[in-house]
Amino acid sequence: MRQVSGLILLAAGGSVLLLTGCATGKATVGGGNYHVTAYRPHDPSQVKVKLSTSTQNLFVMEGDRLLMAVQANVGKPGASTPHGYFTIYSKQKERRRASEPDAGYPMAYWCEFAPAYGFHEGFVWPVPHTHGCVRLHREAAARLFALTRIGTPVIIESSLPEDKQYGNLVLRLDQSRDPDPPRSVLLSPSWFKDPPGPLLVDQ
Repeated sequence: MRQVSGLILLAAGGSVLLLTGCATGKATVGGGNYHVTAYRPHDPSQVKVKLSTSTQNLFVMEGDRLLMAVQANVGKPGASTPHGYFTIYSKQKERRRASEPDAGYPMAYWCEFAPAYGFHEGFVWPVPHTHGCVRLHREAAARLFALTRIGTPVIIESSLPEDKQYGNLVLRLDQSRDPDPPRSVLLSPSWFKDPPGPLLVDQ
């Protein structure tokens, strides 16, 4: 799906750890070689996923330690992403859309947190544009899948303290004009191949 370039400044405990791509985190990109860095948690039981719907920022935290910060795409008006406290209770890497329209369309790296609502790979728009699910670029979706497990808490609010602390580190994405790959590619089992390189890195 719409591959994108650059990414992100990550921090932990207030210290800058890594810079890949844009120094300000404010540029908007679409297409190209997008890469996400995600840090392996020391204690997976302490991992939380936090999503701010007003900014579309998604943060994966281990206590006060930032593991990953990326732009997501949330539900549009009339089909909003639910707010509240949830847990991931179902994960399926090779999920496909079951209903029409577009039955068979890949929804890779599915992490369900409420009935029919989940995080999954998809086009990331600069404005809310989904039917309530939370879409992530493949690079981010694969790493979120690796960072979480059944029972991982999910916090979704209109805004979060992390928006001020880490929001400027998130590179803005616009995949709204990127074309779909050919249908034969979308329906191929090879679609679910992980992005290259390790999904999680140590620090």
